[in-house]
Amino acid sequence: MCVQQLPLSGITVISLEQAVAAPYATRQLADLGARVIKVERPGEGDFARRYDTTVHGHSSYFVWLNRSKESLTLNLKDPRGLDILHQLLDGADVLVQNLAPGAAARLGLGADSLAERRPRLIPCTISGYGTSGPWADRKSYDLLVQCQTGLVSLTGTAEETARVGISVADIAAGMYAYTGILTALYTRATTGRAHPVEVSLFEALAEWMGQPAYYTRYGGGQPARLGTQHPTIAPYGAFTAADGGQVLFSIQNEREWAALCSEFLGRPALTDDPRFATGSDRVAHRDEINAIVAERFARSSAEEILAVLEEIGIACAGVNDVAAFLDHPVLAARGRWQDVAVPGATVPALLPPADLAGLPARMDPVPDVGEHTDAILAELGRTRDDIEALRADAVI
Repeated sequence: MCVQQLPLSGITVISLEQAVAAPYATRQLADLGARVIKVERPGEGDFARRYDTTVHGHSSYFVWLNRSKESLTLNLKDPRGLDILHQLLDGADVLVQNLAPGAAARLGLGADSLAERRPRLIPCTISGYGTSGPWADRKSYDLLVQCQTGLVSLTGTAEETARVGISVADIAAGMYAYTGILTALYTRATTGRAHPVEVSLFEALAEWMGQPAYYTRYGGGQPARLGTQHPTIAPYGAFTAADGGQVLFSIQNEREWAALCSEFLGRPALTDDPRFATGSDRVAHRDEINAIVAERFARSSAEEILAVLEEIGIACAGVNDVAAFLDHPVLAARGRWQDVAVPGATVPALLPPADLAGLPARMDPVPDVGEHTDAILAELGRTRDDIEALRADAVI
């Protein structure tokens, strides 16, 4: 167990978690020093352990989301397993759960019942569509929520929609759960009152849909689906250079437009062309601008184009694949990779994005299923014989 005196050292989190959203929230709490006890099913554990086997036989999702945690296996359908969970909760600060709809209430872990017995415990519920309302009992997964919020209708090309390539709804919900828990811990410390936290995948991603929602409500239609092009800014997108490399750049203001015209396109008169006078004009004449830009790109390599755009102050970047991202010079130069142990191996992991000056990053191992069960039960006063009996009965 990590002994670094990080900001959340001394905080204990019990998590009935699976998949992505809740594990992402609790991993960030663990990054800050909280003790996170991950409660898993005996034998199989969190089903995200079996999403793939790409990381030395382990799931890429699980390795990403579960470092610095302790794994305890409990059969919560057995009264003895549930009793152990309640014993743990008596000494905990936070309970996080993203169980199937209604499962927590059936286990006596609803926010109201928990508050009666443990007024200082902060329960956090992560659901698909909220714990009330017409869809409270629906199961949900990331792509379903991308579809329900309309995100998929914005992503892709004019011919075809596409999912966002990462679990964006899960990540959004995990981030809001994490910040909600931090806020609840602060409020408890300053007022003595523990506020339950509730986050749904749908409402988390709905918040991220704010700009296209306003645009659609007041603009007469939703933003167009344009691949890497931007629906409300032009020129903005990826273009192909003479050597086949792609460069994405963005024009954000009139100064940048003038610099692009005179110093990259070699056509300063375009700044006085009424078709391109304002940002809205440029969007309206996107095809004409794109044709001009494409002609210029066809005369230089991607490296040459990047050099010119950077020199004249235009935001730009090559279009990396994931392998190129892994070797990104910024990550290497800033030392953002640090080794983390997984069962049977060691892998590089990215440090938490928020650096806290003077505090080391916590990067403890990813646990095997039930790796800490015996030690945790011993802390609760169970003897070796007790533990073996529970294991023989498949309670742990």
